Amino acid sequence: MEELKKKVISFIDSIKGEIFEVADEIYKNPELGNQEFKASKLLKEKINGYGFLVNEVEGLPTAFLAQKKGKKPGPKVALLAEYDALPEIGHACGHNLIAAASFGAAAALGALDEELFGEVMLVGSPAEETDGAKVILVERGIFNDVDAAMMVHPGNRTTVYTTSLAIEPLEFTYTGKAAHAAAAPHLGINALDAVILLFNGINALRQQLRPDARIHGIITEGGYTPNIIPERAVARFYVRAKEKKYMLEVKEKVIACAKGAEVATGAKLSYRNFELGFDNLVTNKTMAETFKANLKELGYHDISDKEESVGSTDMGNVSQVVPSIHPHIAIAEEDIAPHSLEFLKAAGSERGKEAAVLAAKALAMTAVDIMTKEELLKKIKEEFKKTVEIS
Repeated sequence: MEELKKKVISFIDSIKGEIFEVADEIYKNPELGNQEFKASKLLKEKINGYGFLVNEVEGLPTAFLAQKKGKKPGPKVALLAEYDALPEIGHACGHNLIAAASFGAAAALGALDEELFGEVMLVGSPAEETDGAKVILVERGIFNDVDAAMMVHPGNRTTVYTTSLAIEPLEFTYTGKAAHAAAAPHLGINALDAVILLFNGINALRQQLRPDARIHGIITEGGYTPNIIPERAVARFYVRAKEKKYMLEVKEKVIACAKGAEVATGAKLSYRNFELGFDNLVTNKTMAETFKANLKELGYHDISDKEESVGSTDMGNVSQVVPSIHPHIAIAEEDIAPHSLEFLKAAGSERGKEAAVLAAKALAMTAVDIMTKEELLKKIKEEFKKTVEIS
């Protein structure tokens, strides 16, 4: 094992208690997206203590960028930390462990100091479950000078090959005309009928879609009492597909269904994005193989070769502009699903925290490989150019 890798492993072992502390503090104080003030403050204070220059991000009060440059020239590697929780169920997606792992890896790389090649950046990225701050960070050019980006997500099995679906969040609002449903229904325009027709149109559309496409929705407004023709009705949908290009095609078909319901009922249609859309995740296989080799070097061999879908994530947007990986490390058995009470328990368990330490080591080792091996970085960038062009 190369000397620098030994040093980051030793350093992470020396701060294991602090990595556990970060995981525990965020776990015990769950905060929703863009409200993660305690988690953000904790991470900023911790990483600043290791000599990182910490900067706020305008307009994103719980985001931050923490950077440390080495004494030697080299690539810039970004480690991404997530720390938002879910409503009602807290850290049932294990973001407390993501934050702890990325913090540990960044601190270890920063501790190389005189021997650090290039620059390491810890990116505090809030609201992954909702608004997706990484989308905004990408749009602002935060990753323009980054050579590689990494994070590790807890899961129910360990895999380095992850994919995600591109997603577009759409809200449709129909405005009709209220009337008494018994005395004068002929004077009304039923907005709820339009929403029901929209659902029926989408149900018919599904038959002609590729297997990777997903459309799921809810009615958020549909009237208040049965004896009044609903004047306003609102539905929200997520439109997803394996590739952004096809997802946008499906989106237009869904909008066509919505317009058809407008024509059929006479209720006026308006629509908007109620959240930011996410691109599909493109895993850089050269980076993934490097991460996998480092896991094995650490004595961890229970690694699945299957591709794992993670639904949708704003890490997809990052992966479209910089070579990226988003591996999973198991903290629970395969029959325990994320976003469940059982997974919540796993995220606060000893096994979960040990997984965060393991992830920190593998991330730091992979960063060392990227920062010190020119041929590896060249191969990573060549693959990135080919895969992103067709994604």
